[in-house]
Amino acid sequence: MNTAQRTQGPVVLVTGAGTGIGRATARAFAADGAYVLAVGRREEPLAGTAADFPGIRPYAADITADGAPERIVSAALDAYGRLDVLVNNAGIVGDQALGSLTPDGIRPQFDTNLFAPALLTQAALPALEASGRGAIVNVSTSVGQRAWPGNSLYAATKTALELLTRSWAVELAPRGIRVNAVAPGAVETPIGAHRGLSEEEEARVREWQIAHTPLGRRGTPEEVAWAIRQLAAPEASFVTGAVLPVDGGAVAG
Repeated sequence: MNTAQRTQGPVVLVTGAGTGIGRATARAFAADGAYVLAVGRREEPLAGTAADFPGIRPYAADITADGAPERIVSAALDAYGRLDVLVNNAGIVGDQALGSLTPDGIRPQFDTNLFAPALLTQAALPALEASGRGAIVNVSTSVGQRAWPGNSLYAATKTALELLTRSWAVELAPRGIRVNAVAPGAVETPIGAHRGLSEEEEARVREWQIAHTPLGRRGTPEEVAWAIRQLAAPEASFVTGAVLPVDGGAVAG
């Protein structure tokens, strides 16, 4: 029996929705009347994302697990009957310089930042095409357009995601699906804590980032979420293959 609820607003799937940019994105879409499947590894942060937002449905899943892309897309279709927007936001950062690389350090970054978005996008294609207004927004990084000594693998995965964005935009245009990306710069998120940085280390990183950002501050997750929502909006129907910097001028500077 089809248990999907009838929806008026768009249906959006956001990965990495438990904290930071993903949480802000899920809430921004929901505040605008969308129905959101918020995907993340941990139930508790997802519940926090959904708090006070009845349009958000948490779905705990590891996007890198075998069969996860198909299960995630099925969850969205079971809940809402369709899928209009996919936001590939989930990502992890490593801290391995050349000379200290290990397979166990490399694989998680490629699995989460590159392989999982590719497979999830593939699983979502039939639903996005059936929508008639399908849109994909990938979350890259401004670091992908600069050197990042000591952390080149993370930048490499995100640079590859930008190439996929442009390639998919051309490949999927005949199917009516638009593909764009945002490239955030320094943003106030828990990513430092997730990397295991101490408060002192995080303070040094923050100081360096601000010094190299022309606007003189870090961005907020809500500012990145705004850009994601705009790229997915029907009003952006002639925009595809774009990578939009949201970095306070860091790359231009």
